[in-house]
Parts: sequence; structure tokens; C-alpha cells
Amino acid sequence: MNKSELVQSLADATEQSQAAASRSLDALIKIVSQELANGGEVVIPGFGSFKRAERAERSGRNPQTGAAITIAASTTVKFVPGAALKAAMKTRAA
Repeated sequence: MNKSELVQSLADATEQSQAAASRSLDALIKIVSQELANGGEVVIPGFGSFKRAERAERSGRNPQTGAAITIAASTTVKFVPGAALKAAMKTRAA
């Protein structure tokens, strides 16, 4: 599902216009991004949580040459699914 399909589904589910649903989705993305950038986390009970995660500097290999390289430390986002989402995935897979 791409963003336009998600906006359409959100508009249908909430009986809003696509424009209103798109604004809501954009606002959600902005709020989550800002909270994570400020070092916080976002928890949506039943769905999951978004957390900031730090990756340490590590060594790796250049796949083309095989030469050893150092991969710099970085910050990323970690998503941990909630219990309801995990349960939905189990019933769907069965």
C-alpha cells in the first residue's frame, strides 16, 4: 500500500475527504518525526511504539572490493509492534 492508497483508506474509514485525511496523515508523520528528533518516543497502545536507536561505529567490507571499511555511528528509528498488531498478524498468517 502506498501513501495515496493509505489516504484513500483513511478517508473511507473516517468518512472524511481525501484532502482532510491527507492532512491528518501528514500531521501524524510530522509529530512522530519531531518527537523522535527530540529524543522522545511515541507509543500507540495496541499498535506499537517508535523509538530512537543508536548504532555504534562498526567495521564492514566493501562488497565490490572486499576492502575493510569503518561504518560510522548513526541514529535510526526502531519500531516495536504492540500485542494487538502481533495477534492480528498471527491470525492473518494462519
